[in-house]
Amino acid sequence: MKRREFLSKAALGGIALGLAPQLSAIEQSLPVWCAPTTPMRGEKAGHGKGKMRLSFRPYELSLRHTFTVSSFSRNTTPTVQIGIDYEGYTGHGEASLPPYLGYTTEGTIQFLKKVDLEQFESPFLIEDILTYIDAIDSGESPAKAAIDIALHDLVGQLMGQPVYRLYGLNPKRCPSTSFTIGIDTPEVVREKTLECAGKFNVLKIKVGRSTDKEMVESIRSVTNLPLVVDANQGWTDREQALDMIFWLHEHGVLMAEQPMPKEQIDDTAWLTERSPIPIIADEACQRLCDINRLKGAYSGINIKLMKCTGIREAYKMMVYARAEGMKVMIGCMTETSCGVTAAASLSPLVDFADLDGNLLISNDLYEGVGLQGGKLTLPDRPGLGLKVL
Repeated sequence: MKRREFLSKAALGGIALGLAPQLSAIEQSLPVWCAPTTPMRGEKAGHGKGKMRLSFRPYELSLRHTFTVSSFSRNTTPTVQIGIDYEGYTGHGEASLPPYLGYTTEGTIQFLKKVDLEQFESPFLIEDILTYIDAIDSGESPAKAAIDIALHDLVGQLMGQPVYRLYGLNPKRCPSTSFTIGIDTPEVVREKTLECAGKFNVLKIKVGRSTDKEMVESIRSVTNLPLVVDANQGWTDREQALDMIFWLHEHGVLMAEQPMPKEQIDDTAWLTERSPIPIIADEACQRLCDINRLKGAYSGINIKLMKCTGIREAYKMMVYARAEGMKVMIGCMTETSCGVTAAASLSPLVDFADLDGNLLISNDLYEGVGLQGGKLTLPDRPGLGLKVL
């Protein structure tokens, strides 16, 4: 049996076992290149010793339009792009660091400097590697996600299989993704809606201010597409929130994401019990250990790789949430097609997808997940299937 064929067959069994849900186990001045001799961006270079090598660099994403939510506006998003090289292959990953998350480029790079992948014999030891990564620091979830994503990309390439096949998922079951329209003037909102309405089956609206009804009415003046809303904790009075939700429901809104502050869990439970549409936790749900306290207070959870540390934990969260009868949504930050494609690899398992972060930027580094008739389409290439631009 050829070596690569043997690796593929042996690793497939390892992935199936090592990535199975283990719910009780998770209750737990910048250089341009920090490893300048290590290639990135798809270059292949054998190291001769069979060791994994980590490289990383900061990269700022430029948004096509100013992005405004209930509490802030921004035009750029800092990221750290990483590569893991092994036997001539490079797995790509990224840490997206929107300021509201509280993580910084400096902190991410300091974390990555602590990572020693050379101690592991093989990238197929995903469970061991990511358990070690998680124990380095109690925070720094985006940095952990970057390594998780790059490992999955690398292992998929070594096995000659797309990442979604490592989890036994059918790419034909990928859902439609919503496209996000930030808070803006009625004229700009209508313009943005007209630009994208013909490409998507669902639109997502940022709300949480006094202009919420004006936002919805502006969109409804130019399209009848189904809508979802995200208040980003912008509503604080539960009675007013319920009135707004009934009004939104009458205007074709399918679900509401994080309507109230995450600390107001009792008010949210009251709202969820009376709401005609699902109430989805976003800021309230970071990792697997959060789900137990949220069941009953929310209808479902929004999983983001940058919050939960990557594909491995996201999969476990999906399995657990389903077992509790909760709906599952997968979302993203502003990211390149690397991070968005990684999240989309699990999208056949979800009820809602909001994976448009790569479409909001003008300087993507990769070509990856696509759209066809508003639905996500996954590349049928090994690993994440990325093409470097």
